[in-house]
Amino acid sequence: MLISTKGRYALRVMIDLAEHQSDGFIPLKEIAQRQDISEKYLESIIKLLVRAGMLSGLRGKGGGYKLTRAPEQYTVDAVLRLTENTLAPVSCLDEASGTCANEAECRTIALWQGLDRLISDYLSGVTVGDLMRRESPGDSYVI
Repeated sequence: MLISTKGRYALRVMIDLAEHQSDGFIPLKEIAQRQDISEKYLESIIKLLVRAGMLSGLRGKGGGYKLTRAPEQYTVDAVLRLTENTLAPVSCLDEASGTCANEAECRTIALWQGLDRLISDYLSGVTVGDLMRRESPGDSYVI
């Protein structure tokens, strides 16, 4: 699994908007400047987020974009599943690929399914709110 720039930038946009919630609607240009992302590329990402109901947009003077819910209600898993074609660690687990012809005899399928569950569980446990606070979700391990 390799997360594309679209997925990474979508997370950055969500965090940026979360950090500036009190400012109301944020113009695309401001987000692009703060995040050092091309406005044109950002438009396509924001369009996906709006279509999915994660953001709302307002046109005209004073317009821009804002989150539709609290930052803690957006999981990293939801954002990445929206922007990426797949989060599957191997192609045979990608739903778009259909069923694997060798699944019945595959000695490694359980390994890949387990890894897929771990990835999904981890990403589902991290929210935009967590990322906004700059704490690494995995840094709470104590010996």
